[in-house]
Amino acid sequence: MKDYVFEIQLKVRDYECDIQGVVNNAVYQSYLEHARHEYLLSKSQSFKELTAQGILLMVARIEMDFKRSLSSTDVFTVQLRTERQGVKLVFFQEIIRSSDQALCLKAKVDVVAKVNDKLSRGALFNTLDI
Repeated sequence: MKDYVFEIQLKVRDYECDIQGVVNNAVYQSYLEHARHEYLLSKSQSFKELTAQGILLMVARIEMDFKRSLSSTDVFTVQLRTERQGVKLVFFQEIIRSSDQALCLKAKVDVVAKVNDKLSRGALFNTLDI
């Protein structure tokens, strides 16, 4: 994936690691979600403000392929691009370790929207500038 539209650099914190000394698998979802929220902010969209307007963006499905582990103090980049697929906005994301440019994780995240408690047909994504 080389057509990223957004990336953010993060650093592994000690408490995110398990007894084996690597990042716990559940923590990777937090990294991915943080990148998506920051991406929205970069597009002048606030997840919190959208929610207050009755617009709920929700993960409908997530696929994660673990390639290499991150460890304490590793610096890494979360990169993403988006693609409209019917009613979904799909985020294709990768986590790359900075020290050696190793691909650590590939993910596909399907996001749907509910507007005023009704499932949206996806037209909303065109208005969000994302």
